[in-house]
Amino acid sequence: MFCVDTEHAARMRQALINENADLVAENHRYVMRITGNDKDGQDQLGNFIDPESKYPVIVTTSRLLSTGVDAQTCRLIVLDREVGSMTEFKQIVGRGTRVHEDTKKFYFTLIDFRGATSHFADKDFDGEPVQIYEPGGEDPISPPDDVPPTDEDGETFTNTPGDDETIVDGPQDGELPLVGGKMHKVYVDGVPVRIIAERVEYLDENGKLVTESLRDYTKNALKKRFVSLDDFLKRWKSAERKQAIIEELEAEGLPLDPIAEELGKDLDPFDLICHVAFDKKPLTRRERADNVKKRDVFSKYGEQARAVLDALLAKYADEGVLNLDDANVLKIDPFNKMGSVVQLIKAFGDRQGFEKAVHELQCAIYQEAA
Repeated sequence: MFCVDTEHAARMRQALINENADLVAENHRYVMRITGNDKDGQDQLGNFIDPESKYPVIVTTSRLLSTGVDAQTCRLIVLDREVGSMTEFKQIVGRGTRVHEDTKKFYFTLIDFRGATSHFADKDFDGEPVQIYEPGGEDPISPPDDVPPTDEDGETFTNTPGDDETIVDGPQDGELPLVGGKMHKVYVDGVPVRIIAERVEYLDENGKLVTESLRDYTKNALKKRFVSLDDFLKRWKSAERKQAIIEELEAEGLPLDPIAEELGKDLDPFDLICHVAFDKKPLTRRERADNVKKRDVFSKYGEQARAVLDALLAKYADEGVLNLDDANVLKIDPFNKMGSVVQLIKAFGDRQGFEKAVHELQCAIYQEAA
């Protein structure tokens, strides 16, 4: 389906009928005019926005796209009238940005005969152009597609990967292919490509498209959740289950795993938040565990209890486990080799004593930042 927005909807419809006479002969609704004073066209509006309806295929209109019509399967928008408002222009473009997976509609085309796109260019809204091509007098209007791509040094890519290059046929767990921390050439189905950066796009509260780096996006989102470092520290210290804070962030659409992968460090979620949102110097989990050992906070416990706490601290350093007070952890290696769950908890007196000891351990892990 596509829509032509013009001041001359009736004449445009007739011109399109003339060009598609065979298709119109099969069904007169193939090309329809939908305007406020055209009852036949208005009766077809519901069909035009219904993804299950075959007709109409082409619609000529005047300002229909400025009214919030949700045409999910509209793949082509043609502008043949003056657009005098940036807001109106963005509303028109928004009609094409509807994604419809069932019909594999993931993009749309905008043809502009009146220069609206140049009048209202807004890089914060539509981003930088993928390609800028200015043809000369004898050049074709379309950019040539046979110009070989080049790398950062101006060298032409070849279709054969080198020994230090990676062949990628699909995503690999979302990880960026890096070697030694530096970007290298990547081939997708034999075609050389480059991963430039990762960015996040979202609509703010005013409906404006915002494009940010993953780190900037995470920082801004965290600072909306925690207004200050003190606010976060109080929230973290008071939470009996540290994992609950992480789960809350994930529920709000802010998982920390992607930014952890970007930083490439074994950081506790606590340090990730402090570092990304509040520019605090982070410590790795191993460094935090070593600091706890230096303070010898387990000396008041018996031998078996100290062994359990040592193992819990090692598991935190290796895996970043936050719910250490969950007694189920005592059922797995290495705890299951130390004794039964009942025996290990008895080393702390009772379950309450075990949970109290683990909470003290967690406080010790984050002590220097509190």
